[in-house]
Amino acid sequence: MSQTIAYRLSTPDRWAEIMLSGVFAGEPHDVADGFIHLSAADQVEGTLIKHYNDHPRLILAAIDLDELGDTVKWEKSRGGALFPHVYGEIPMSAVRGVRHLLRNEDGDWVLPAELDR
Repeated sequence: MSQTIAYRLSTPDRWAEIMLSGVFAGEPHDVADGFIHLSAADQVEGTLIKHYNDHPRLILAAIDLDELGDTVKWEKSRGGALFPHVYGEIPMSAVRGVRHLLRNEDGDWVLPAELDR
């Protein structure tokens, strides 16, 4: 894959903890799977709805895959699509941006325009 940015969803409280530690080593489900789950831009909405839809607000972090080097592997996951998986930790220096995701008045998530959906 040639994409250089992938995304990670998190709750605001958890993201604050990650920022304080300076490194993201994964959530319990990541540790259990042996890698940190990320999503490409066109996969964020599906990941959000499938795994994070019960939260009122979220953080969307943009991760620079080039900085993570060989720890990134694109592997088949949901529906046979290739997803970026990180076999190691993600330092905060690899985070290129953080956005707050909120719901609109109808309760639907409002995603950043730069995500191709």
